[in-house]
Amino acid sequence: MLQQYPIGLQSFQEIREGGYVYVDKTQAIYQLVKTGKYYFLSRPRRFGKSLLVDTIEELFKGSKELFEGLWIYDKWDWAQTSPVIHFDFSKMGVKTAGLEGAIYGALEKNATRLGITLTKKEYDLRFEELIEKASVKGRVVILIDEYDKPIIDFLQEPELAESNRSIMKNFYSIVKGNDKYIRFLLITGISQFSQVSVFSDLNNLDNITLEPQYGGLIGITQQELEVNFSEEIATLQKDRPDILTQIKDWYDGYTWDMKTWVYNPFSLLKFMKYRDFDPYWYETGTPTFLIGLLKKEWKYDVETYQMGRQSLSNFDTKNPNMGALLFQTGYLTIKNISPNRKVYDLGFPNLEVKSSFLDGLLGAYRGMEGIESVAEMDVIKKALKEGDIPAMILGLNAIIATTPYDVWKPDTESIFHAQTSLIFRLLGVEVYSEVHSAQGRCDVLVKTAHYIYVLELKLDGNAGEALKQIKVDLNARGYLTPYAVDPRKKIAVGISFSSKTRQVEEYLVEEQ
Repeated sequence: MLQQYPIGLQSFQEIREGGYVYVDKTQAIYQLVKTGKYYFLSRPRRFGKSLLVDTIEELFKGSKELFEGLWIYDKWDWAQTSPVIHFDFSKMGVKTAGLEGAIYGALEKNATRLGITLTKKEYDLRFEELIEKASVKGRVVILIDEYDKPIIDFLQEPELAESNRSIMKNFYSIVKGNDKYIRFLLITGISQFSQVSVFSDLNNLDNITLEPQYGGLIGITQQELEVNFSEEIATLQKDRPDILTQIKDWYDGYTWDMKTWVYNPFSLLKFMKYRDFDPYWYETGTPTFLIGLLKKEWKYDVETYQMGRQSLSNFDTKNPNMGALLFQTGYLTIKNISPNRKVYDLGFPNLEVKSSFLDGLLGAYRGMEGIESVAEMDVIKKALKEGDIPAMILGLNAIIATTPYDVWKPDTESIFHAQTSLIFRLLGVEVYSEVHSAQGRCDVLVKTAHYIYVLELKLDGNAGEALKQIKVDLNARGYLTPYAVDPRKKIAVGISFSSKTRQVEEYLVEEQ
């Protein structure tokens, strides 16, 4: 029997009553609500935050029938219900009504649902009034989803983002003083704005974003994949025996603690329905503002971020840290944590994100945003595999020469280096930019199964000079020396580009 996949559904009730696949997270939810009171959780978009919030709402409302068959069913006191105040900033019309207007509307909607009349005029005092009056029916549960959307959506309008931040700070300021009326509070979002900027008056939040016991609270673990989609996997394995490895390479890899890894649930559900490997999650919201910020900083090697725990958990609207922003929005994940847990190495989580993000970044550096470059890569990939340098040069020219002339004007050499590096990174081979050794630094190092390529790039220069920097002799830097014992064939390539023609003007090759 074919399963129904809850693609895009955020209603726990609709999923359960409609017979859709539901990956049971109620054991983790039980731990969450029984061991604490004030929580904050950051996860990327379309990762299941809204479904988590809605599930918790139904739990506190006592919707017992929806939980039949789930872990929590016979462990929860269904008689002890609580009034729920629920704000979803992604559905409040902030862009049309303004943040204050949206908050007033959401307060009124909650009040009407709870049978309450609000009389206070100021939005923060109305929120306080709502909490106090709702608590007559029991201590209140407050659920705030996508809290940061009024900031994230206006990052390219700093003054408006800062104004919204100030409003949010005032809005949350009344919560702590009403502790006696509150049973449970959960705030979710993409980013982790510093305590000072948004939650300074709500400084008792337990930020569980990086805590190991909640690493699988949302997202789908390997075990959950194999249990909940066993029939689909068995069918796929008939024609593709290594399908589990392929699915893992494409959609797994997200971790916030290096102990639990999860699949992107949106992409995984789409794959199970359509059985094709496509960048489903990435296509739902191309991060144009992120790519714009990276291009502004001339940043194209986004897999070399190393950050402290505090920096990783904060985001400043005035001076955004690209590493933290890329991590919090889901384009990078943790790859290593130092023994003292103070230093975090970041990298792409999987093939879906890596290929799509790099292609989008290359499009930006080519001045051709939204136009894919992947189809133009086959010639270069085949050439590298076969050691065919003339074909590789033709492939480079085919991509770089299409760059509009005005794109080269701001910083021609940086544009040229960025495009070349991104092209090689998109090929799916090992690529290293500006590799340092004891003897010097090379522009690009590429490793394939049978070859190691060292490329030195010159703009309006001389290919002979570029090659001379690579060659191992008394006056050279010896870039290939660290790889002397590697059995792969070494090929040094000196390349000179012309800023006028935007093509390779000259190149020289020497095998080591």
